[in-house]
Amino acid sequence: MALFTEEEKMLRRITKRFSKGVVEYGLIEDGDKILVGLSGGKDSLALVELLARRARILKPKFSVVAVHVVMKNIPYQSDVRYLREYAESWGVPFVLYETEFDATTDTRKSPCFLCSWNRRKALFAVAKEQGCNKIALGHHMDDILETLLMNITYQGAFSSMPPRLVMNKFDMTIIRPMCLVHEADLVELAQARGYRKQVKNCPYESQSSRSTMKGILRQLEEMNPEARYSLWGSMTNVQEELLPAKHQNSVTQ
Repeated sequence: MALFTEEEKMLRRITKRFSKGVVEYGLIEDGDKILVGLSGGKDSLALVELLARRARILKPKFSVVAVHVVMKNIPYQSDVRYLREYAESWGVPFVLYETEFDATTDTRKSPCFLCSWNRRKALFAVAKEQGCNKIALGHHMDDILETLLMNITYQGAFSSMPPRLVMNKFDMTIIRPMCLVHEADLVELAQARGYRKQVKNCPYESQSSRSTMKGILRQLEEMNPEARYSLWGSMTNVQEELLPAKHQNSVTQ
């Protein structure tokens, strides 16, 4: 029986969970042209590799394009040359798209929100230009669970980021192929692959409450090692009859 190295075991775990997510949620279909948002972080770099590997399989037949969006008014730097060479090394065409936004137009929203919103708009624009029907984002299982906890805590809503979201208004589908992949494995993959970090990180990054939720998720897993799976399962096991419901007066005519 063949013995696998720790790196091989990690790659097998990632590939298995990636494939399970793609199949279970019907994320990739024959003839798809998928745009990958390549930010330069470990998650998007891993997504390019995983999709490129998946595209080598005969069925379903699909193609991948990577785009890096540069927000010109945010003082961070990314190694565009590295990102282009990385994408092309996997046989994935690379597109550079530059845009900007004015944070003073809406002081009610944080710079993080406005930047994210404008990046999303840029992804839709490039997807249309490239003839793509799907946009793949690099969110992993931890991201989705942290968003669930954030929405419960701050929005009072039981919601998160779905693996597949059809945007009928834009004739586009958002997919998250790494929805079942654990962040800890992606950290290992980044170390094994020697991913380069951004030259200068976003100055608003520390303002995000997501890092706090990462810590809470870790605490929950210390309490119960199966906590992430329980949280995930809760999103498809909503027992409405055991939840508070507004009373509706019946009117007899």
